[in-house]
Amino acid sequence: MKGYVNKLESFGCVDGPGSRYIVFLSGCNFRCLYCHNPDTWILKDGKEYEAVELVNQIESYRSYWGKKGGVTVSGGEPLLQIDFLIEFFTECKKRNINTCIDTAGGPFTDQGPWFEKFKKLMDVTDILLMDIKHINEEEHIKLTGHTRKNVEKMFRYLDEINKPIWIRHVLVPGYTDNDQYLIQTRDFIRSLHNVERVEVLPYHSLGMIKYKELGIEYPLSETKSPDPERVKKAREILECEKYDAWEK
Repeated sequence: MKGYVNKLESFGCVDGPGSRYIVFLSGCNFRCLYCHNPDTWILKDGKEYEAVELVNQIESYRSYWGKKGGVTVSGGEPLLQIDFLIEFFTECKKRNINTCIDTAGGPFTDQGPWFEKFKKLMDVTDILLMDIKHINEEEHIKLTGHTRKNVEKMFRYLDEINKPIWIRHVLVPGYTDNDQYLIQTRDFIRSLHNVERVEVLPYHSLGMIKYKELGIEYPLSETKSPDPERVKKAREILECEKYDAWEK
């Protein structure tokens, strides 16, 4: 089994517990208006790696991870390469490497062979970083091009099996920066029992240069980053302090 990898980062401190090696897999089924990694959209644009080959390369950085660190697989959308991910994480667990998935949940289904694979993947996954793109179905479709119904099912399933998650929510003026939607998001988070951290990520346009390089129009070119007071207010509504169970 080979996986398509967009890029590798040997040191990350905001992608899960502790210090982590980040693997960015290629391929994404969402088209988020604020996406800052459009270069990861196409599945087979990445460099091919075998799972053992990749773990061998990563393991040399183990001394930097500390007690809580390990490997985070991001993207793109990692779950589009679920077969490779199972093999990769299985090899990681053989070597006692902490495993984390950074996902928006787009490919999730609780039916058929894919779901059986997902359950197998969860057996070798320690923690997930889960995006809440938008709490409202219509607005979620506007923002990502896809429904949120299956994503909510994924949240519910992870809660059912008590798999630890960190929740991330991007504060985008004109889209998610709305007190009513934030309160609804807070109430949804309150209904879960497996949440260890909630993070508000202010929208930024730093990925705009990638769009220019790829010849793609950037949809939010006129959108400004939220000011610090709005970020603070969003954190208060989502009760971020309450969920800070991990210390990096």
